[in-house]
Amino acid sequence: MIKFFSKIAEWLRRYDETHNFTCDVCGREVFAGERVCAACRKTLPFNDRLICPYCGRRVREAGVCLECKQSRPAVEKARSAFVHEGEAAALVLRFKKGSKYLFRTLCDFLMPLLEREFADADSLTFVPMTKRARRKRGYNQSRLLAEELSRRSGKQFLDAAEKRRETSMQKSLGRREREKNLKGCFRVTDKGAVRGKRIVIVDDTFTTGSTVSELARALLHAGAECVYALTVTSVPDRRNAAENRT
Repeated sequence: MIKFFSKIAEWLRRYDETHNFTCDVCGREVFAGERVCAACRKTLPFNDRLICPYCGRRVREAGVCLECKQSRPAVEKARSAFVHEGEAAALVLRFKKGSKYLFRTLCDFLMPLLEREFADADSLTFVPMTKRARRKRGYNQSRLLAEELSRRSGKQFLDAAEKRRETSMQKSLGRREREKNLKGCFRVTDKGAVRGKRIVIVDDTFTTGSTVSELARALLHAGAECVYALTVTSVPDRRNAAENRT
């Protein structure tokens, strides 16, 4: 009986992977199973122009962004599929606010980056949430992305860290405040699984890099060989943008 229900669950999963009837951006009917229609794909703000080589955020001029010149993230490098604006930002917000099914759509855009930028990585992990925060949302969006990318790529999925305490909302905090807010909040629970690994942290948005940096430090302290970050969107360096407006 258990095998029967497992087969049903697997069939439903495969059906969801291959059948899509409306565009996840505009909601219009699609006919080739695509998750984002061709018209909407053209409007998405792909992060495929000049980027900082370290944090991967969009910059106006080639080279290292102003924030990374002051203090680089703890990850070796970070990359994102989109700039955090327009329909891309809206997709991430919907994903975090209950549209759990969007993880497959977002992974369609993350997979090419994973293959191109992190071919040497052997493992994928996610930004953990406290049990209270996970119960409130109903799922960990970062984990959904990492699990799906692991399944598609064959890279090992690691559930080897925990978030030990609740932190204040990051949205209104600057970089230094974010770092102070997050300091010491992550703990590696399985050092053996982390030791010697080249790990990609998967998350929804790279804002200042404080969250992935704090988790990266914990992973490196536990013996990881190298840590990267892969996110759906990234917020451009605000100071760089402000400097270029003056």
